[in-house]
Amino acid sequence: MASRADNFASSLSLANFSKATELKKRIWFTIGALIVFRFLSFVPLPGVNPLILEDLYDQTRGGILDLFNTFSGGSLERMSLIALGVMPYITASIVVQLAASLHPALMALKKEGEAGRKKLNQYTRYGTVFLCMIQGWFIASGLEAYGAQSGLQAVVDPGYMFRVGAVISLVGGTMFLLWLGEQITSRGIGNGVSLIIMAGIVAQMPTFVANLFEGGRSGSISPFVVVGLVLMIIVLILFICFMERAQRRLLIQYPKRATQRGMMQADRSHLPLKLNTAGVIPPIFASSLLLLPLTITQFAGNSLSTDSAMGGFVVSLNQYLQHGQPIYMLLYGAGIIFFCFFYTAIVFNPEDTAENLKKNGGFIPGIRPGKNTANYLDYVLTRITVIGAAYLTVVCIVPEYFIAQTGLPMFFLGGTSLLIVVNVTVDTITQIQSHLLAHQYGDLIKKAKLKGRVR
Repeated sequence: MASRADNFASSLSLANFSKATELKKRIWFTIGALIVFRFLSFVPLPGVNPLILEDLYDQTRGGILDLFNTFSGGSLERMSLIALGVMPYITASIVVQLAASLHPALMALKKEGEAGRKKLNQYTRYGTVFLCMIQGWFIASGLEAYGAQSGLQAVVDPGYMFRVGAVISLVGGTMFLLWLGEQITSRGIGNGVSLIIMAGIVAQMPTFVANLFEGGRSGSISPFVVVGLVLMIIVLILFICFMERAQRRLLIQYPKRATQRGMMQADRSHLPLKLNTAGVIPPIFASSLLLLPLTITQFAGNSLSTDSAMGGFVVSLNQYLQHGQPIYMLLYGAGIIFFCFFYTAIVFNPEDTAENLKKNGGFIPGIRPGKNTANYLDYVLTRITVIGAAYLTVVCIVPEYFIAQTGLPMFFLGGTSLLIVVNVTVDTITQIQSHLLAHQYGDLIKKAKLKGRVR
């Protein structure tokens, strides 16, 4: 049976949206911030020749840089001020989360509440700056090395001044994106960092859709491939929406308490366990590890391929780890399953959850509080993680197989990108509905106050 909140949400209409002035301001602010992000992606680094960058990026296609370029909205391909995007922040936040689950001092800091969360965020920012400095230095050195090997002047004035200026520019660009994401979170709609990543992915879709239909019109792409691609995307989006909202709700019983009328009443609630607790982290980790050998080969160039031992091993390894190869898809699926269980064990601690339930007097019916509750939570979580890992594997493997069979350059439409776009879109729509509900409840409270004054 639908709850009152569900019935109330179903009564929302466009008329209520037009009256919600604060919500409209938040949406316009979010759109404006994303437009600023897209403008910055076309501003090149100082001292870089943008005409040579396309040739440089063509030599590194298919590696891990394609993944970073997808999340940055093509900024890495154009070598803009925000070429690194928010990936250093994502990497630093994952490292801090892992450290907070393994290191005793950080684990105690995590349990301190809001103060501990602010301290961990500060450590995450320090890690972001550190990673930006390392990645920026390697990017600047790679641009100079490419110019020296190819004879093309990718850097106008190479030297230490260019490297330092590039590092400062890239660090400033990433930190500005983090600040912009915080402004979207506080003054706009949705999670700012997630929206920036989604905007980078979505920004590449119009060009791909235009090329796809142009290829279908000219005959270079089969009409069956076009129809099959559209149907595959629709089915995957519906499947992701269904699975991401799926939960295993555990009934939590609280002891009877005396009410104001002297009656004894027992409270009940539910502990929701998401089917996909790990989110999009497993596909990102698995694809990054598999694409690492190819990226090393591309950056090393001929010097690695001429080496008799290491070069031959890496080159032969890249042949088996190409997109669509059976070994690549098998290792990709195995990596997703492994990181699903690994990251779920890091994020959700059954012992802490059981201890918190015991402190608050809550228990699962039929399960004794304490260790038995922790074992039961671990039992349930392990089984739903199996389903979540299988779901992520299917969502990520199907697009990879389609890309390999058709040869279409649609890296940004892989399973990871679809997961990010669908999750962020659903979360943003949910927040818009929450603002509309709050606005409608506010109107009802105002009307009730006016009637009370009239009486």
